[in-house]
Amino acid sequence: MPAAEPAPPAIELRHIDKRFGTVHANRDVSMTIARGSITGIVGENGAGKSTLMSILYGFYDADSGDILVNGEPAAIRNPHDALHLGIGMVHQHFVLIDPFTVLENVMLGAEGGALLRRGKGKARAELERLETEYGLGVNPDAVIGNLPVGAQQRVEILKALYRGAAILILDEPTGVLTPQEAEQLFRILQTIKARGATVILITHKLREIMAATDEVYVMRAGTVVAHRRTEETDEGELAELMIGRKVRLELDKAPAAPGAERLLVEDVTLHDARGVTVLDHVGFGVRAGEIVGVAGVSGNGQTELLEVLAGIRVAETGRISVDRTAITPARPMDPAQMRELGVAHIPEDRHRLGLVVSFEATESALLGYQRDGAYAGPVLQRHQAINRHCAALMEEFDVRPRQPFLRSANFSGGNQQKLIVARELARDPTVLLVGQPTRGVDIGAIEFIHRQLIEHRDAGAAILLVSVELDEIMALADRILVMCDGRIVGEVARHDADERMLGLMMANARAGNGAAAST
Repeated sequence: MPAAEPAPPAIELRHIDKRFGTVHANRDVSMTIARGSITGIVGENGAGKSTLMSILYGFYDADSGDILVNGEPAAIRNPHDALHLGIGMVHQHFVLIDPFTVLENVMLGAEGGALLRRGKGKARAELERLETEYGLGVNPDAVIGNLPVGAQQRVEILKALYRGAAILILDEPTGVLTPQEAEQLFRILQTIKARGATVILITHKLREIMAATDEVYVMRAGTVVAHRRTEETDEGELAELMIGRKVRLELDKAPAAPGAERLLVEDVTLHDARGVTVLDHVGFGVRAGEIVGVAGVSGNGQTELLEVLAGIRVAETGRISVDRTAITPARPMDPAQMRELGVAHIPEDRHRLGLVVSFEATESALLGYQRDGAYAGPVLQRHQAINRHCAALMEEFDVRPRQPFLRSANFSGGNQQKLIVARELARDPTVLLVGQPTRGVDIGAIEFIHRQLIEHRDAGAAILLVSVELDEIMALADRILVMCDGRIVGEVARHDADERMLGLMMANARAGNGAAAST
């Protein structure tokens, strides 16, 4: 009896090429994605990973090249074609309707006919089956807007599986997840793989590639530069292949030499629109020449703390002092006034607070500083000066492509982030508020941004760093505060901290005896 022929690959991409004007996003890209595998695609921001997957999912048409699905040539003109071929995609920024329930979001566009009640009953039964089979654990009747980010992502996976996806593309899936949520996601992906499905994982995080994938493709400048079995490579080799040079995965920094206290926070409280306490008598100080890290599971008051300190929100009680200038609920300051005091803010959410995606890079590079006399004339803005300013920032901070007149939306997430970091650091602030500085950023840009923060610390800036990435906190901070339920539950010097200790404090297991760890 002749041996059975091996099953064809789930996906073959052959000589894919794609340009956007002068930007050559994909250059003769070929890949083979094995059926029933988890394949990683890594590369710097702007390497062409997301563009390639957008072609596979039908958002873009390739200029040339071929796609084969399960060994057959496929014409994928739109996402409907992709879904018909069993390809689903979970995007970095979720496509969900907040007021709808989980069930309604999953059904949307696949209602099953005019009789909605009958379709809803079938959808609920199928949703419950998928939740059980894949361990997704989402309440079908929960309202999306009330769910944490990790649960919303599981809804996106459910949407794809509900529509029959056997090939699942995930674009930067952990960019907005806590470490615990990321671990749960990868357990789910292993279950999906065990059920015979194929997963394509786009991520900047090499630790995740090593932990979750079977093989990995490395892209640089729109081309595939390497293909490895994951078990036959390591983080160091992948980083070097991505960047084209050796990358230091460990951050070198001298011990801090703290000076005078530049930021003092005393007894600050705040409630949200529902009356829930989000900041509960928060107090601490940050001195010149040090980085104070704030660790905690997302949603424990860190976002509100940064917004109060930046002047976006007004605290209900307490006092904030910046170089002895007092800000109180009776005498608040807006973001422009805080900037005049030397406070810069790199926000957690670059799209909501960091830039305007429809603006050109020249405009985003000036947001918040557009009234500066160097750029604003008596009537009109000084466009030549603005253009030179943006071009200089792009060069110094390696923003790619070097196109000041390109819309902000057309830069990759990491290059958008570098543009924001460049804008805020260019003023040499005395107090720097930093939220999730490397979220969705590749390893080369992470190395660059971390080095910039250390340089500004050493130049005398007082830096408050909020990050859900414990390894980032451990790498950068000189002192670490832990937030839980809107309170500071502990403080520890960096040299006394480890991830287990911080994890316990983040879970509030050490609330009440945080002083034992205080410096």
